[in-house]
Amino acid sequence: MSATTRTLADLKDLAVSQVVAAATDAPKREPKRDQFGRSYATGRRKNAQARVWIKPGKGEIQVNGKKVGQYFARPVLRMLITQPFLVADRYNQFDVYCTVKGGGLSGQAGALRHGISRALTLYEPELRSILKIAGFLTRDSRAVERKKYGRAKARRSFQFSKR
Repeated sequence: MSATTRTLADLKDLAVSQVVAAATDAPKREPKRDQFGRSYATGRRKNAQARVWIKPGKGEIQVNGKKVGQYFARPVLRMLITQPFLVADRYNQFDVYCTVKGGGLSGQAGALRHGISRALTLYEPELRSILKIAGFLTRDSRAVERKKYGRAKARRSFQFSKR
């Protein structure tokens, strides 16, 4: 037990060395692109599904045929969508065309972020470790709990009355 890590800096160095070791041990992945030079991926969040195509371009994002600012009016949702590009240092280098359906706007933005991250890893496989550490490749499986019999909502009981 004498070789235990004691400080936060030691843990950081250990994590960096593990990432470097994992990157050198991992098999080399080939980029997956169609005949138009695009990569396709599907992203999911809550009940929303996003089908995403990316290709090199000026950074334009189209969602269901509309510009991203028109479809997602809230700045927080637009920031959520651009996070994979910012983390991978590829901001305004890819055009995104996507279709989203199901759920609400927040779930659709999360699904779009997931789909963009997966499409980026298919277009440039060396970005996988960066996006994996940031947590963008993991599907957020949280969903609304179903309503149960004998309950007002999923967990809420009806009001109790003694008389």
